[in-house]
Amino acid sequence: MFVERGNRPGEATSQERRDAQQSDLRILGHVVRCDGARAVLSSYAGDDDTDDPAERWTVGRMISINLGSTRTVGLVYGVGKPGHDWRRGELNAIEVEVELVGEVQDGAQPGAGPVFDRGITRYPHVGAHAHRIRARDLEAVYDLAGRRAVTIGHLSQDDDISANIAIEDTLSRHFAVVGSTGVGKSTAVSLLMRKAIAACPDLRILILDPHSEFAASLPEHSVRIDSSTLDLPFWMFHLEELAEVLFRGREAVAEEVDLLRDLVPVARQMYRNGGSSAVTRRGSDTLTADTPVPYRIADLLKLIDERIGLLDGKAERPALKSLRARIEQAFADPRYRFMFNSHLIEDTIHQTIGNIFRVPHGGRPVTCFEMAGLPSEVVNAVCSVLARLAFELAQWSEGRLKLLVMCEEAHRYMPADSRQGFAPTREALARIAKEGRKYGCFLGIVTQRPGELDPTILSQCSTVFAMRLSNEQDKAIIRSAIADSSASTLSFLSSMGQREAIAFGEGVATTMRLKFEKQDRSLLPGQQKGDDPTACLNGCEVDLASIVNRLRNGMASHPASQAEQSIAMAAPVDKTSQPGDPDYRRASSLLRRSVTEEAEQRYGLKPSTFGMKPHGA
Repeated sequence: MFVERGNRPGEATSQERRDAQQSDLRILGHVVRCDGARAVLSSYAGDDDTDDPAERWTVGRMISINLGSTRTVGLVYGVGKPGHDWRRGELNAIEVEVELVGEVQDGAQPGAGPVFDRGITRYPHVGAHAHRIRARDLEAVYDLAGRRAVTIGHLSQDDDISANIAIEDTLSRHFAVVGSTGVGKSTAVSLLMRKAIAACPDLRILILDPHSEFAASLPEHSVRIDSSTLDLPFWMFHLEELAEVLFRGREAVAEEVDLLRDLVPVARQMYRNGGSSAVTRRGSDTLTADTPVPYRIADLLKLIDERIGLLDGKAERPALKSLRARIEQAFADPRYRFMFNSHLIEDTIHQTIGNIFRVPHGGRPVTCFEMAGLPSEVVNAVCSVLARLAFELAQWSEGRLKLLVMCEEAHRYMPADSRQGFAPTREALARIAKEGRKYGCFLGIVTQRPGELDPTILSQCSTVFAMRLSNEQDKAIIRSAIADSSASTLSFLSSMGQREAIAFGEGVATTMRLKFEKQDRSLLPGQQKGDDPTACLNGCEVDLASIVNRLRNGMASHPASQAEQSIAMAAPVDKTSQPGDPDYRRASSLLRRSVTEEAEQRYGLKPSTFGMKPHGA
């Protein structure tokens, strides 16, 4: 590093020393060219191994250009030798290409530390001295200037300097974690969740988890909801979401959707009026197909039958009969029990929302919504309901309820091609991204293909953690989001190691290459009981019968005695119990329908129990 030979102008604090016997030509460089964003340095290099490798000019190093009262900070992104010839045993002239990051000034008060500013008020002149940045200046570069900070790791170029992020700005202005498969995205997300919970105890987190892996990494903070414990009544679905379920993800028939739009409000009104088919009132009490008021499938089918029997309704009879068949098929499908499972149609919106969004959280503010067991054709509709409810809860709580929605594999719900995906899901998540900050509803997205993600959503994420990426399209998307003054940093994207990331945006002081903290193996996402990667090498046989049984029955492959038990909607996570284990599901006072009761409980009506409280309530 720079050899101090007395106090230089503007240097109130001493430079860190190196071996005074080492040649200045190895350590010092001089500016030979500079424009508004980059500079080129001239220096020397030898071919022996006697000097400290940390002192050499290498790509990725931060350097300082001394201008007297200020020091310009730069990042080395290229090193080369003019002429491409090398002379052994001699000092060879080299050129060092540097991207200008900002400038550091010593504090105005005696004893005050240096202060970093992203802007450059004084550019380096030709001949200015350059050297490796000192540790105090490096700390100043990544200082958050008083913002609330949490440590998530350390700098890649200096293990002794912590990598800090402004947690409140990171959450409130949305963030994204991108990277190829296997680089540690899920581990990084679980680490960020732990830090967020510790810094913001009142924060609730909903994780849309398609691979059922996050509950194991947050065992003491989370509850787990899957296809066997989810209770999301059909009457909480908006019209488009219900149509997505009834049409099994295919394009809806406009005539049948219009019929639903007409009949569902009447069915809601019948429930509110105790079965009366009085004319729907106008004004503030008007019910629509999207109003979250319960209704009975039996009433809806009754209305359809009445329309079929009308003499002047011959033209719409085919559509009515087709719609009736779709509703009956969905109701009878055991995979949709999370929607049509209740014995009685009751207004359980408070309990449903409270369990999903952890109000009150009871010390477990994280909900891991495991979607692996849900039918693929209804996943988008369910995610749309949850994202919409998250925004509306935050909006009507007037900011008192803080919610973070984490979307793993976000490109599934918000694809770049508007013709793909489910429009209401895209709109619900886009609304959180655009307006959620005003009400305390935040968005975190995780994806391995940022090139396939809606660019509007990514542009709303003010902090990005970019891990290793190899696809050129993906790198181009990230390159378009980063500031021009840090663009050369992205040249490292394809060569970063495990747990490494480049963080940029509002949550950090300046673009930062960091390495996330190493977590205990038991807290890594996806670490399930019996998960031994070497089992196949130790002669362990595969239980094919068990696999086929689960393939046929999904999450319902449990003994009949347990199937008749009451199942809790959200059960606390147990480290030793994972999805698919016999003891995974827990009992509660919620009534669940068994297969043998379907004939009696058809469409939510049973004369002997209708209107009565559930057993044990």
